[in-house]
Amino acid sequence: MRDEREIQQILARYVRATDRRDGTAQGALFSDDAIVQLYVKTGPDRHEPFGEPISGGAGVRYAVDHFMVPHPEGGSSHHTTSDHLIEVDGDRAHLNAQFVVFEVRATPRPADGWPADAWGAQGTIRPIESGYYDMDLERVQGQWKIVHHRILGDMPMVLPAGER
Repeated sequence: MRDEREIQQILARYVRATDRRDGTAQGALFSDDAIVQLYVKTGPDRHEPFGEPISGGAGVRYAVDHFMVPHPEGGSSHHTTSDHLIEVDGDRAHLNAQFVVFEVRATPRPADGWPADAWGAQGTIRPIESGYYDMDLERVQGQWKIVHHRILGDMPMVLPAGER
């Protein structure tokens, strides 16, 4: 498999692990000394860091397992990525891709079944986040690993008062 395709699959595994809230799978994509930083948009071409950086694959695993809100019953999230820009230089690479996250909420099946006139998907899907994933990768023992991951959000972000 070409390097560009392997790198694109790292991003695919990353977003799927995020959607599943699978800290073990997501943490395995990062090097031991990786840095992850979230940025929020503060101007037309300006982003500022939000929160503290996360360090290493173990830190990513811990953050996903302990800080990501679990999906409610019948709920999930669904990431899409597009416009992947990938540059490879030997054992180093850079990837930049746009992302949109959708909140998915299934309508519970009525106890007496769906009405006779019900048709199609039952529930709601709405976009809740967008931005760019900007990451540096290195080949570590023959496998591509994320070494620096910047999440460049398109909107401001707020944490509950007790978590600031």
